[in-house]
Amino acid sequence: MTDRPAPARTALAVLATTREVLDRPDLTEGLLADWELRRLARIRLPGRRDDVLAARLLLRLCVARYTGRTPAESAPAQFCAECERPGHGRPYLPGRPGVGVSLSHADGLAAAAVGPGAVGVDVEPAGRRPGPLRVLRRMLPEAELREAAAQPDPGAAQLRLWVRREALLKAGQDDVRLREWTDRQRVAVAAVATTAPVTVLTLGAPC
Repeated sequence: MTDRPAPARTALAVLATTREVLDRPDLTEGLLADWELRRLARIRLPGRRDDVLAARLLLRLCVARYTGRTPAESAPAQFCAECERPGHGRPYLPGRPGVGVSLSHADGLAAAAVGPGAVGVDVEPAGRRPGPLRVLRRMLPEAELREAAAQPDPGAAQLRLWVRREALLKAGQDDVRLREWTDRQRVAVAAVATTAPVTVLTLGAPC
């Protein structure tokens, strides 16, 4: 990735392994705000802590690519509408109300997205199988679950449904473009929901 800004009306999504992010010398824990560092300090599992850190750093890189700013100038904030408190809840970019951002992490993977309007992204290891079925029935339409069950690999089909639904939930609306893909090199399944066309990149890919 370079710091050349993306077209203003095109969203951007980036997928990487946690190690790919943390191995970059330009992405360090020092970029995080105090409230993010406090949240990191409460995570007891080292692997999960690394995943959270990687997702937050990758989002900064994604925003920097989109805006032409540096990662240090691309810090998101978070606000919870339910309890009306900052520091958690939906992420956003201060001073840029028309730009949406989203991040995701799971077992050695990280994803981030930015674009005009609503944005949501989700990533999962390709070998994961969501469940149990009672949970899936609360999250996913019954017709889509039946269709997935008829596939040669029902678990893989259910996982694709799951990441798409998570991306839609993070975007906060259903009238968005939805793109789902498999990254075989990183053994990942991801989805991004945006109001604009989206360019999907992997860390280190030319852009």
